[in-house]
Amino acid sequence: MSTPFHVDPEVMGRIRPMMAVDAGPVAELHHAAMGSSLWAQLGVSFLSMLYRNLVNDHRFLAFVYVVDGEVQGFIAGSQDTEAMLELTLRRSWFLVGPAAIPGMLRRPRIIKKLLQTRDYAQLSQVPGTEGIAAESLFCSFVPALRGKRISGHINKVLFDELLSRGHSHVKVTTEIDNEGANRQLQSWGFVDRGRFNFYGKEMVVYTLDLEASPRVDALSRHHAI
Repeated sequence: MSTPFHVDPEVMGRIRPMMAVDAGPVAELHHAAMGSSLWAQLGVSFLSMLYRNLVNDHRFLAFVYVVDGEVQGFIAGSQDTEAMLELTLRRSWFLVGPAAIPGMLRRPRIIKKLLQTRDYAQLSQVPGTEGIAAESLFCSFVPALRGKRISGHINKVLFDELLSRGHSHVKVTTEIDNEGANRQLQSWGFVDRGRFNFYGKEMVVYTLDLEASPRVDALSRHHAI
């Protein structure tokens, strides 16, 4: 069982909701930390365009960590990933699609994997996750900030937000061999729900009971810019 989270007001004061203007630096952070992941292989321009359009969807919840006016970390989540991506891509395909073309031309083999994206929701719905729509998707910081408990603060901000919006649980999927992510999720009290294969990788699904967690409060910061 996790223990209550000690909040550092100075760290918390540097976290704010992500805006469209943050799409570029967030894309750089995403690419630097997850460069071998499928979306990252499509390039920084694609990621930037995708985030620029995701911020227009009310289901997309993202926060950035800012130091001296520069974005040095972020977390991105969703209240309903499948519906969010479907609507965003349908509404902004003429922007997001062309941004993906250079990456697909460089790595044509990833086109087949991209088509598997639509199966993510079904594949990741392992026993014990039925009805859980809220999800934490991506989180990354500049290397100098790792190990300083800042990721814990920005996770709390997202989880607090989800609870304040009526979500009792949140889901996270990560690669089974990502030791750092698995260790952090377990320290938060996440429960291992099972495995699934996605993009040719073995993934593990975790869930957290937001209502029962001593680290989470029903507090919204999403509009306090």
